[in-house]
Amino acid sequence: MQARLQCARLLGMRHEIRRAIAASIALVSLCGTVSAQVPGGAEWDPAARQFGSGQGSSTSPSTTRSSSLETLNKILSAPQLPALDRSVYLNIRAFQLTRLGREADSQKDIAEMGKLLPNTWQVVMSNLMPELAGGGDRAAALRTLDYGLQRKPNDPWLVVGQAQVLMQLADFPRALSVLDSTVAGASGSGDRPAALFYRGHANFNLGNFAQAAADFDASLQGRTTLKSRLSALLWRYAAMVPGRHDARAALNKEVGNENLYEWPGPIAKFLIGKMSAGELEVAAESDDQAKRTNGKCPSAFFAGMEAQRSGNRQRAREQLQLAQARCPTVSEFNWAASSQLKRL
Repeated sequence: MQARLQCARLLGMRHEIRRAIAASIALVSLCGTVSAQVPGGAEWDPAARQFGSGQGSSTSPSTTRSSSLETLNKILSAPQLPALDRSVYLNIRAFQLTRLGREADSQKDIAEMGKLLPNTWQVVMSNLMPELAGGGDRAAALRTLDYGLQRKPNDPWLVVGQAQVLMQLADFPRALSVLDSTVAGASGSGDRPAALFYRGHANFNLGNFAQAAADFDASLQGRTTLKSRLSALLWRYAAMVPGRHDARAALNKEVGNENLYEWPGPIAKFLIGKMSAGELEVAAESDDQAKRTNGKCPSAFFAGMEAQRSGNRQRAREQLQLAQARCPTVSEFNWAASSQLKRL
């Protein structure tokens, strides 16, 4: 019971972090200062990043960086900022300072985050850095995460953030290596499932499908609601398909009697044969939650995996190519679609 309460508190905290991150990046972006891909809407699952698409800045890099710093300094000068919001802005500024080569100042901002949120600053950084990396400066994101790891070596949350950026660079072997160590050392009710979930992605993209399915399955431990389980269940389905396991039966066993109307429930409904491909596409285009979270991205990916399961290689290729086009490069669906296309 104590573990469940701790997990619930952590999930609530991560929701608040997501809210603060989305609001903060949106505000800075409106000032013409941050070119990052910012997800929209509620996340599928606490271990999985939200997905969406962003727009790059048309401003020159040097102008963007200087104006970013000026705007962030102005925001951070406000004394009434809540600790979580201040930490988010400090993290964004640390990233910008790293891009400018001001490593000492970047590390000062990270140290300040540690004072504001002694137990959770690294969760903020883990959630935020992959989104900032999506703007194109992944090297700066990795260096900023390294500064965090200098402050708290081997922290599972920071390593999960590091692995996500590495996977944006398609460096899946290194991502797997750092996540192997993290899974071995993580014991928390939040950090271990997150590390397992992302190790599942590294294994999937390396073609280690049995290991990927096992990782996604293990990441379900402690999750009791359909909403908290569905993302990992869908990814477990995707990992089972290439190994010719009965992915449909396994998913149906988990969700067959559930109410699948709430997005991304229609994806599961389609995969177990209770919704047509056309109906799924309509849901992805019309459902409010799907529209907020770029639902056409995962719908194309899973339509491709279902086509592969049924032996229709041509349709699988077409749908996975569509997923590549619809999904931003920070998205797990984009990585997985690209990896699978090389194997078809």
